[in-house]
Amino acid sequence: MGDHQIAHGGMITVGEVDNARNGFDPDALLTDWDGGIVEILPDGMTLRTFEVEVEDKEIEIAPGVFFPAWTYNGRVPGPSLRAKEGERLRIIFRNFGSHQHSMHFHGIHAARMDGVPGAGMVEPGGEFVYEFDAKPFGCHLYHCHAFPLTRHMHKGMYGAFIIDPDPALHPEHEEVARSRLLGTPENAKWQEMMMVMNGFDTNFDGENEFYAANTIAHCYAKKPIRVSRNMPVRIYLINVTEFDPINSFHLHANFFDYFDQGTTLTPTLKTVDLIMQCQAQRGILEFHFRDHEPGLYMFHAHQSELAELGWMGMFDVVEDVT
Repeated sequence: MGDHQIAHGGMITVGEVDNARNGFDPDALLTDWDGGIVEILPDGMTLRTFEVEVEDKEIEIAPGVFFPAWTYNGRVPGPSLRAKEGERLRIIFRNFGSHQHSMHFHGIHAARMDGVPGAGMVEPGGEFVYEFDAKPFGCHLYHCHAFPLTRHMHKGMYGAFIIDPDPALHPEHEEVARSRLLGTPENAKWQEMMMVMNGFDTNFDGENEFYAANTIAHCYAKKPIRVSRNMPVRIYLINVTEFDPINSFHLHANFFDYFDQGTTLTPTLKTVDLIMQCQAQRGILEFHFRDHEPGLYMFHAHQSELAELGWMGMFDVVEDVT
């Protein structure tokens, strides 16, 4: 066991999860943005199309521990959908699962696109096309809204829904907006990553036995996230943990600015090292390590039980990421 794995008193899962069998790697999930397919409509508006499919799938959430998940595109969390403010979004949703499902987007849209019973629910073998404009900008999410909601959420039916601000619409904060817009030179100067905090009740008693960011218990403790001390870090953080009223994020030896729900271009909290989120709450964290020496810096939930049961990791701060 490496030094980074004993930093929390050896309270860590033993062995390795087979990421290839799962079909997704938590390390890759950090930066795996799904931009869909883009085309320009006759009126000049940008249309961004995504395809999302439901699949019942057994996944390994800790070494040797398997969970019967319901997935979007074969992974938990589902694909991190990312668009630009003001674009027309089209999500082609197909249900190849064994139960009725939907996609409910935390955004602004018509009632008929809400993904709740009576609007946008899809039976097994069925298809529905959600279409709406991308607004407001921010760090959002989508999830199934079929009943019982507790079961559909807990089984893995959720994912990140990021809307980048259009700098032209925010001249008073244009530079900040451009830094959040994927593909710009300003955005390339940031180390961005997605973390979806979740938990798993493996014996279905209404209490979680494992916790994680991006599904796999202790994945970022065993394989620390390498970041450059010369570039700022931006985390899109979302809490979808079921059966616990709150989850939290604590950063060791450092502080960050926090943008609650990501819908502002100025921080809602400045210089904090701990934030709490209820289920479906989310936000953006921004910080840097330029004044730090290289080394391993821990992050975790500050409920000790959650950290010891899987929700703990490390940043491996280096001079430059290669």
